[in-house]
Amino acid sequence: MRKKIGILLPVFLLLSLLLCGCRGIFTPRPVETIDPYAGLVPVESGYGTQIWVKDYETLDVNPFLGKSDLHAVSDAYEIRRGVDVSMHQGEIDWTAVAGCGVDFAIIRAGYRAYGETGALFTDPYFEANVQAARENGIDVGVYFFSQALDAAEAVEEADYLLQLLEPYRGDITLPVFYDWEEITHDTARTDGMGGEAVTDCAVAFCERVKAAGHTPGVYAYRYLAYYNYDLERIADYTWWIGALGEVPDFYYAHEFWQCRIRPEIDGIQGDVDIDIWFCPVAEPETEPAEQPAQTKEA
Repeated sequence: MRKKIGILLPVFLLLSLLLCGCRGIFTPRPVETIDPYAGLVPVESGYGTQIWVKDYETLDVNPFLGKSDLHAVSDAYEIRRGVDVSMHQGEIDWTAVAGCGVDFAIIRAGYRAYGETGALFTDPYFEANVQAARENGIDVGVYFFSQALDAAEAVEEADYLLQLLEPYRGDITLPVFYDWEEITHDTARTDGMGGEAVTDCAVAFCERVKAAGHTPGVYAYRYLAYYNYDLERIADYTWWIGALGEVPDFYYAHEFWQCRIRPEIDGIQGDVDIDIWFCPVAEPETEPAEQPAQTKEA
């Protein structure tokens, strides 16, 4: 019996030392708390719910966010009212449109078909709309509906558009917008395009437009802007955001807001999009102070 104890004692001591040394290994460590919303910001989804999207800290927040009285937000902006139109509105009485307080119009100049061939077309009402709108004192911008697959096709669209605009160079006083959209009601050549490719197309189009002397812009509705575009890469272009609602709810600053659809407006039959232009007010130029007259010493 004494012999067994003499054998077991060293084994017991060895096991005790091992357990003491490994205690730190087996002691549970505090669980690190990971913030699931780090790098995100809460925004309105457009459906009465809140979603979390990427927080671009380099971009300005919309100063009109959630404001019902747009005119009271800041003296630095003038609030102007407009419409955006295409062949879907048919023939328009622009005299009546101007008479009901419309200050500007964003007119579709052309588009790429979303079918496999992706042919380019001119909006059949483009010329008439531009001419009549300008004759009635309405500021005009244009947009091209894109279904470009890559930057090369976006440049092709820009070149096509610039040819259409050449006779009206003096009439286009507002930006030239790139309007790429997902096709949800049918199969499209752009199905499955990722955000990087969409952003590449927008940048290529806008740079071509800019090089031709026009102000480039990008149109996007909420979801597309938040989830497809790299907003930092298009930050230098004018933004036209589609966010239907009673108050502006797109989180980042933008100059044009597509706010609602009206069933009819004076001079336009059927549905038409209503837009708001947050027009920056230029600061008045100050005359240099008069310098005191120099007198010669006697």
